[in-house]
Amino acid sequence: MTENITDNSLQDENQIIALRREKLNQLRQEGIAFPNDFRRDAFAGDLQKRHNASDKETLENQNISVKVAGRIMLKRLMGKASFVTLSDMTGRIQLYIQKDKVGEDVYNAFKHWDLGDIIGAEGQLMKTNHGELSVRVVSIRLLSKSLRPLPEKHLGLTDQEQKYRQRYVDLIANQDSKDIFIKRSQIIQTVRQAMINERYLEVETPMMHPIPGGASAKPFVTHHNTLDIDLYLRVAPELYLKRLVVGGLERVFEINRNFRNEGMSVRHNPEFTMIEFYEAFADYKRMMEMTENIIRACAQQVSGSLKITYNNQEVDLEKPFERLTIIEAIKKYNPQYTDEQLSDENWLKKEIVKHGEEIPHATGLGSLQLALFEGCAESRLWNPTFIIDYPVEVSPLARASDAQPHLTERFELFVVGRELANGYSELNDPEDQSARFKAQVAQKDAGDDEAMHYDADYIRAMEYGLPPTGGCGIGIDRLVMLLTDAQTIRDVILFPQMRPE
Repeated sequence: MTENITDNSLQDENQIIALRREKLNQLRQEGIAFPNDFRRDAFAGDLQKRHNASDKETLENQNISVKVAGRIMLKRLMGKASFVTLSDMTGRIQLYIQKDKVGEDVYNAFKHWDLGDIIGAEGQLMKTNHGELSVRVVSIRLLSKSLRPLPEKHLGLTDQEQKYRQRYVDLIANQDSKDIFIKRSQIIQTVRQAMINERYLEVETPMMHPIPGGASAKPFVTHHNTLDIDLYLRVAPELYLKRLVVGGLERVFEINRNFRNEGMSVRHNPEFTMIEFYEAFADYKRMMEMTENIIRACAQQVSGSLKITYNNQEVDLEKPFERLTIIEAIKKYNPQYTDEQLSDENWLKKEIVKHGEEIPHATGLGSLQLALFEGCAESRLWNPTFIIDYPVEVSPLARASDAQPHLTERFELFVVGRELANGYSELNDPEDQSARFKAQVAQKDAGDDEAMHYDADYIRAMEYGLPPTGGCGIGIDRLVMLLTDAQTIRDVILFPQMRPE
């Protein structure tokens, strides 16, 4: 019962699975098919870093014994000696297996093991004549039988939809995919440490809300049987985090999963990860500084540089991020537009449609200017750019400017033509907030599914006194996309939402 590993691609997969099931049945008859008593004491990647520079003689003299475990990725049978490439979470290492070292019975059993099988091996570190760090095996065991064949080694897992549906296979077959998710973890750790360094407190707030709030978005609805009430998966944690600021937790952050019942695209998944953070006695300028510092720290951690490449084009994270108003950004990339045109609502509506955008639900000159910006300038903001001073009608939770009451102290950060962060000086006037909630309810009644509800408890919290506060949210998925040169959000989410098979 041997599998011709060089001709896997030519065999029918069902035949391969049937053959492997026969092997598993034989293992069951011989004893425990899935043992769990092997304990490794070394990782492949660590051994490579520590000993790869040592020469053959040095390793022989040191006589270093190791126990390694992982998956068979390559296998070469050569009579009385064979080579196996073993892969674990840190990397790969070669095993050198000799019949006279492991015994004839074990060696004969080993010859029938397959690519994808999980094994444990014990032996001494050595260098081959070609200089490859290896383990000269003295004992080896099959720990877990793989019933399905791995993708062809030269092609990997290339079908995009299969990669997302079967991420477990993608991670086995594609080192690039594994590297993305290792970097994602490093980015989240770096973000967390950056917040802790600024004396922020990490908190957890509810994921099921009686009233959806904190963002303009259409929520998912569920039902709690015992309470017999509908609940909404959170679209944002903002209102709960600001309640905590009211309570005296003056610097808080949450790395949180959000859920929005909206369309899907290369930038949008129904569930996604953000960090939101709020700081008392701060404003949107402080939030922009924090955002710059966080992004630079993450870039340095995973890239070792503040000048990175995205889609074969350089992105400069080292220079101070540019700051433009909506009008300044429109005119920078469309110098033919005049101030008179940009103040004409009828002209703006025609131009918005011309750029393929929809006329916004929110009425007012500012919302029309924003829609035009999204159509004619947003995608051209390649290097990091803060768009600042958003209109009140599209910023229901942001503090209005004292100098220009029709604008808010709000920014959005754009990099490579995509929104990456959103922050503002928080509105802390409960009466103003109540009026803005009512305006949102009117928009909802007029047909805007993404408009906010009226949250009476949040207003009550504000009436106890919300300090002057700055707040910000950064999209973790989009930040990972930027720093790993990923072209779609599905490449940076381990299990993206898919249609049923």
